[in-house]
Amino acid sequence: MGISLNRDETTAAGDQQRQDEANDLNDFLIGLARGLGGALLFALPMQMTMEMWALGFTMDRWRLLLLLLVTLPLLFGIARRIGFEKTFNWRDGLRDAMVAYGIGILSSAVLLSLFGLITGDMAREDLVGKIALQAVPASIGALLGRSQLGNGGEDDQDERDPAQPRTGYGTELFMMAVGALFLNLNTAPTEEMILISYLMTPWHALLTIFLSIAVMHGFVYAVSFKGGHELSDDVPRWHALIRFTMPGYAIALLISVYCLWSFGRFDGAQAMPALMAVIVLGLPGAVGAAAARLIL
Repeated sequence: MGISLNRDETTAAGDQQRQDEANDLNDFLIGLARGLGGALLFALPMQMTMEMWALGFTMDRWRLLLLLLVTLPLLFGIARRIGFEKTFNWRDGLRDAMVAYGIGILSSAVLLSLFGLITGDMAREDLVGKIALQAVPASIGALLGRSQLGNGGEDDQDERDPAQPRTGYGTELFMMAVGALFLNLNTAPTEEMILISYLMTPWHALLTIFLSIAVMHGFVYAVSFKGGHELSDDVPRWHALIRFTMPGYAIALLISVYCLWSFGRFDGAQAMPALMAVIVLGLPGAVGAAAARLIL
């Protein structure tokens, strides 16, 4: 009798393990599908933008390489928070980051080929440059897919390593940087952004700074968007402004400087036009940083 019970327990344990493995595989495949949808949703506007096509040819290769290298830790950080499935250790996060990069590369190559923008007789350097540049926003979008395309059920609830706080201060700043980078990648390559910076006066620039800060603060604290943060009555109103909004805007400006430098917007430019361009790009960067705190 004891032997029979042990066999039954072993069989049940084996069945449960196989069921768990099947569930994990199913969750991962669903995550991949959401990732592909996120890559299309977030990166398609840039994949259909002429300036991004041109940058695949003209962007300095060392700056492009640096952008690709910077993207890797960003993807890892996002994956640890909202990967394709629940991640509990750094290996899962690294795997999801590399899978997201693969989705970004594959989706960019397929769509650029579909649009006739890469062909078999194109120089290898130009082909790789186009795909690599487009893969950056596409890979970020692939990871954002789980957050934005989830069904809101229990499988979409974050269950992370308890050692990593869900809403730690460093995590909030990191996600703001990701949001600013993503939205800046949409606008930094465009000629309209440079034109706006030339049309603006110093008074326009000053008002843009105040508007960026106000919009960023309002997104999170003032207008009660879903996912926003509520301030308790005993917390001074200036606390959130000094602790989150102002550092977030500073991060948006730094990301703007980096994007403009990467795309060669500072090459040969004088100090004042360069500063105006940073302020202009800082507006969408601030919106992206604020939105990242809401959706991520």
